[in-house]
Amino acid sequence: MQCYYFLRLSGYLRSKKLILRLNLTGMLVHRNIQELPFFERAVITIGAFDGVHYGHRQIFHQLKEESARCGGESVIITFEPHPRQILSPESKAPKTLTTLEEKIYLLKEQQIDHLVIVPFTRPFSEISATAYISDFLVRKFHPHIIITGYDHRFGHNREGDICLLRDMEGKYDFHVMEIPPQILHDITVSSTKIRKHIETGEVKLANELLGYPYFVSGEVIHGDQRGRELGFPTANIRLHDRNKLIPAEGVYASKVTVPSPVSLKDKYFVKTFNGAANIGKLPTFGGKDLRIEVNIFDFDENIYGKEIQLSFYDFIRPDKKFDTPRELQRAISEDVREIKERLRCQS
Repeated sequence: MQCYYFLRLSGYLRSKKLILRLNLTGMLVHRNIQELPFFERAVITIGAFDGVHYGHRQIFHQLKEESARCGGESVIITFEPHPRQILSPESKAPKTLTTLEEKIYLLKEQQIDHLVIVPFTRPFSEISATAYISDFLVRKFHPHIIITGYDHRFGHNREGDICLLRDMEGKYDFHVMEIPPQILHDITVSSTKIRKHIETGEVKLANELLGYPYFVSGEVIHGDQRGRELGFPTANIRLHDRNKLIPAEGVYASKVTVPSPVSLKDKYFVKTFNGAANIGKLPTFGGKDLRIEVNIFDFDENIYGKEIQLSFYDFIRPDKKFDTPRELQRAISEDVREIKERLRCQS
């Protein structure tokens, strides 16, 4: 069993209960772009950074190296909501790998000096690429170095790119650095590809591209006690963000982070347990609503109303309808045995 020291992070969407790992990096989060400090020799990068994946982390590594080399401040500029949720019809807008607060949590681990959260609106998207550079990047951030991914686009109709930034280097006295595509297992790492893997249940591959196990966070709510009747009580999880990407329906080897009753002021001890997660509609019982639930191994505490984090490690099988509850019970027993073995091999 793992035990971590966590910090309560305030302002998590509608809830202030989400338990996250204590971080001492000191990253300053700026949510009002009208009240930004003056950044000394700013080394900046800009993007949605959905998922904060392996490719993003190579950009952040370069960001830290360059800011240390020039004695400047490292600055990540990101957007909320995700730009495609504004620019795409609702039916085509992608679900996100990370909510805003999850993104902040993951970015704090990168030991960056500043995170600036820019409200992404339709008018903002219609700024020309040249005005984006002069009126937004230069006026507000005074960049010394701009580090960007190979495919970064900006401005109205995505007309701006790294070539335009380089054309402006002399005029605005900044230097542009490009990070090439990052390749893992012959796959170019991208948020789009990671989403596709999660949507098809390939969480093990998605986790390799992310650099950490994909997770969802939410409140434990009362269910219909079906799991308890079968001998496998589950924690039913209600997510707070409807735009959070949910993995494909099925059974997963998982780990669950739950709060401990022990606390000191706003600091919390938490424990991580292995578990069997199920995403599905309870077809054996004629269910119609999608549910996220997890049978937490070796755990019997009351956590109703608590926030937990559910991490997905491996796909076990698709969700399916069984002829009888007894058949389902036998299948769950086999799932639990298989999950314990897979997690044992991974530890």
